[in-house]
Amino acid sequence: MRVRIPTPLRSYTGGEANVTTDGTTVAEVLADLDQRFPGIRFRVVDEQGRLRDHMTVWLDGERCRDLTTPVGDLDELVLMQALSGG
Repeated sequence: MRVRIPTPLRSYTGGEANVTTDGTTVAEVLADLDQRFPGIRFRVVDEQGRLRDHMTVWLDGERCRDLTTPVGDLDELVLMQALSGG
């Protein structure tokens, strides 16, 4: 499965914007991503295993908040991070 990484998290992936991961659910994909790029999952998921409020996950163009959602090899997961400032 292909995962698109937002610019603020690319420091974890060595600058890569798109990475390929394994897993049958969104949670497994994030775990595989963290195994390859330590620390990135904590930026997406909180201590209770829920998506952080400032993160949005899109699965094949549809918003996904349930980490148990099944995924396939040809799916695309897009991680988006809300930015704030003033």
